[in-house]
Amino acid sequence: MQLIEKYIEIRKRTEHLCKPLQVEDYIPQPVPFASPPKWHLAHSTWFFEEMILKKNLQSYQEFHADFGFLFNSYYNTIGERTFRADRGNITRPGVSEVYAYRAHVDEKMRELLEQNLSSELRELIELGLNHEQQHQELLMTDLKYMLGHNPIFPVYDSSQNLLADVNLESGWASFDEGVYEVGHDGGAFCFDNELNKHKVYLQNFEISKSLVTNGEYLKFIEAGGYQHFDYWLDEGWSWLNENKIQSPLYWHKINGKWYYFTLSGLKEVDPNAILGHISYYEAQAYATWKGLRLPTEFEWEIASDSFSWGKRWEWTNSAYLPYPGFKTAEGAVGEYNGKFMINQMVLRGASVVTAPNHSRKTYRNFFHPHYQWQYSGIRLAK
Repeated sequence: MQLIEKYIEIRKRTEHLCKPLQVEDYIPQPVPFASPPKWHLAHSTWFFEEMILKKNLQSYQEFHADFGFLFNSYYNTIGERTFRADRGNITRPGVSEVYAYRAHVDEKMRELLEQNLSSELRELIELGLNHEQQHQELLMTDLKYMLGHNPIFPVYDSSQNLLADVNLESGWASFDEGVYEVGHDGGAFCFDNELNKHKVYLQNFEISKSLVTNGEYLKFIEAGGYQHFDYWLDEGWSWLNENKIQSPLYWHKINGKWYYFTLSGLKEVDPNAILGHISYYEAQAYATWKGLRLPTEFEWEIASDSFSWGKRWEWTNSAYLPYPGFKTAEGAVGEYNGKFMINQMVLRGASVVTAPNHSRKTYRNFFHPHYQWQYSGIRLAK
């Protein structure tokens, strides 16, 4: 696929995800970590304007003088920005103006993409497209958080119960101790946190071919898993009690039955479906209760060809740290990953809302251990 075709396809998909929304859905921000759909639409556009068009298209005129301040996310190199928790307060510009902004940038990007581009510029555009795909997933998880905290549990799309999938495999895959290679070789696109390919030593281990299901996790709940401190890390136990956590996110016990919110509305929990919306703390506590553990990210990568993955982001027992030889790039692009390598845990795989063609076994996702709002699940190891 030509780069210009890829650009058009990815940009259109973001807007397609917003088609079921009403205009009121574009604006609310119920918590600081979940951004409004309107902000995602504008920020992913800002990336192309700020990082690419302003520097590489001589005739380019920025769409609006305030948009750099409003829609910068965390790039200190570029300048001042609005506070993250205030994104929901940006009622102006309106939704229609944000779509006009996207159309303006898309027109100029198509003009740029018709030129003879350097390899460096093509790589930067590729980064921008992968950045937009990341925001497509965040848009869906943030939107679900907003709708899932609406007291009437509104339907986004009646055909989208993205929690209905089940395991197709069972049993365990075994691996001998030894020295293995992990990481991306850089031959195709990857983020800088996947580089460099290097060797790791692993003890022999086994890893489950299936993810933990709702029914399996229900047994943990019914056995008092959320009431026994000895299953939990100390920070996890504090988080659980401070926030009165008693179940995975979006689960509700109504008249003695468990229900969960899906993008197609409130549904009765399917015991055979794969568990989702679990924090690292919950994943670790469940593994401890089972007398097992979570795999490290290196075990997961080495074993990933032995099972199917991609339905849930899978918590690993690895802190998010740089690989050997990691070097932060100069300028704003260098702020993309490196500065977040502290107090976060690695997730591997992908989820049912990950953008098409945006997953690979070396991909390193990362979040703080208390977050539940991603489509995250549990694969056990021993």
